[in-house]
Amino acid sequence: LVFLLHACRQFPGCGNIVTFSQFLFIAMEGFIFEANFGRKKPAIPIRYYFIMVAMFFTVSVVNNYALNLNIAMPLHMIFRSGSLIASMALGIIILKKRYSVSKYTSIALVSLGIFTCTFMSAKQVASDSGLNEEDGLQVFLWWMLGILALTFALLMSARMGIFQEMLYKQFGKHSKEALFYNHALPLPGFLLLAPNIYHHAVLFSQSEPFQVPVIGLTVPIMWFYLLMNVVTQYVCIRGVFILTTECTSLTVTLVVTLRKFVSLIFSILYFHNPFTAWHWLGTTFVFVGTLMYTEVWNSLGPFLARWRKRPKEE
Repeated sequence: LVFLLHACRQFPGCGNIVTFSQFLFIAMEGFIFEANFGRKKPAIPIRYYFIMVAMFFTVSVVNNYALNLNIAMPLHMIFRSGSLIASMALGIIILKKRYSVSKYTSIALVSLGIFTCTFMSAKQVASDSGLNEEDGLQVFLWWMLGILALTFALLMSARMGIFQEMLYKQFGKHSKEALFYNHALPLPGFLLLAPNIYHHAVLFSQSEPFQVPVIGLTVPIMWFYLLMNVVTQYVCIRGVFILTTECTSLTVTLVVTLRKFVSLIFSILYFHNPFTAWHWLGTTFVFVGTLMYTEVWNSLGPFLARWRKRPKEE
C-alpha cells in the first residue's frame, strides 16, 4: 500500500502502468508454473475466462481513471467498500436471494456511511479555496463523473464475483488457473493504453535514484516502488483467488472490504490525510454494517459463554 500511495501522490495518473506491471508479472508466473508453458489444458472452458477477464479488466481500468477525476485516495477506498451492498443487491436480482431484517439493516448502515463520506468529500471539493466559481464548478463536475465511474466499477465487480462463484460450483475449484487466465488474457488490452504507460515509464525513469538495500544496486526510486507493489500485490491477489474457491462471493467481499479498511486507516496515519469527524462517522457506519451482515455478534455469543463457564485455574 505504501508503494502505491507514494506513486499516486507523485504521479496521479500512474495507475495504468501499475496495473499493467501487476498483470504482466502474474501472467508470466502463471504461464511457467500453472499453464506449464501453454501445455496444460484449462479445467474451465476458456470462453468463460474471456467473460470474466472482460469484467476484471474493465473494473481495473475504470478504478484507475477515477483517481484522475478529483477522487481522493481515502474516498476511493471508502467508496469501494460498498462492494458488499452491490454484491447483495445483485444477488437478490440475479440469484433471487432473500435476506433477514438484520442483513437489510446492515446494508442501510453501509449505504449511510458511504453517503456521509461522499457528501463531505463533495463539500471539500466544492469549497477548494484556490479556484474561482467557474473552475470550481468544472472540478465538481469532474468529481461527479469520478463518482459515476466508481459506481459502475462497483456493480461490475459484484457481478464478476457472482459469475466466478457460479463457475466454481459448475467446474470445481481452480484458483491458480483462474489467477493466471484473469491476468494473461487482458494483456493485449493494454495496447490501447500504451501511450499512457510509456509516458509514465519515462517519468519513472527520471525519478530520483535509490540504492536498493542489501544488493546495493541503484535504480530510480519509482521503479523500486513499482517492483515492491507488484510483489506484494501478487501475494495479496493470490490469497484472494484462493478465498474465492473456498467461500461465497459475499464472504470474499467482506474480507476484501475489511482489508481496505485497514489500508484506509494506514494511509491516513502515514500520510496525514485530512479526515474529519464526519468521515470517521461514515467509516464507522460502513464497517459496523459489514460486521452486522456477517452476524459476528451471534458467533461471538456462544464463544464468550463457553469462555465464561470454563473452570478457573487455582
